[in-house]
Amino acid sequence: MSVDVDGSRYVDDVEPRTLLVHHLRERLGKIGTVVGCDTSNCGSCTVLMGSADGEQHSVKSCSVLAVQADGTAVTTIEGLAGPDGALHAVQQAFHELHALQCGFCTPGMILSAVDLLRDNPAPTEAEIRAGLSGNLCRCTGYQNIIRAVQSAAAALQGAATAVLPSEVTV
Repeated sequence: MSVDVDGSRYVDDVEPRTLLVHHLRERLGKIGTVVGCDTSNCGSCTVLMGSADGEQHSVKSCSVLAVQADGTAVTTIEGLAGPDGALHAVQQAFHELHALQCGFCTPGMILSAVDLLRDNPAPTEAEIRAGLSGNLCRCTGYQNIIRAVQSAAAALQGAATAVLPSEVTV
């Protein structure tokens, strides 16, 4: 198979039963892609993968065979930052608004938020909750995650002000 991961091309022989999450972690060293539940319930293993429409969409890499990524581009959390190391707006907002505690769900949550904001650049709180519903966090209670996605949406739209904590309804 041949796949672009985080901007680098990899050509590899892969067993047909190998899951994308295991290929990324064990063969390519992309350990930011977390193995959580192995049942596609938690979303920790979420990556962005190219599709027929040319866009990258979030997928749970524990439910995708590595060979299904043949010919596509995959972005992991390691590849989301800019070439100069500058954090993506979603990463920056998660950092600034303390949208993580243990960090286990963070890579998948961030990549799901990136996908959500690409499709819906100005989501409501309800739309954010729905867009992230496939990602579980056992630590934060989601309030700061919602705030971070709202802040990232504003930053991506070029808004000058960040979302204040009082603007989030729980």
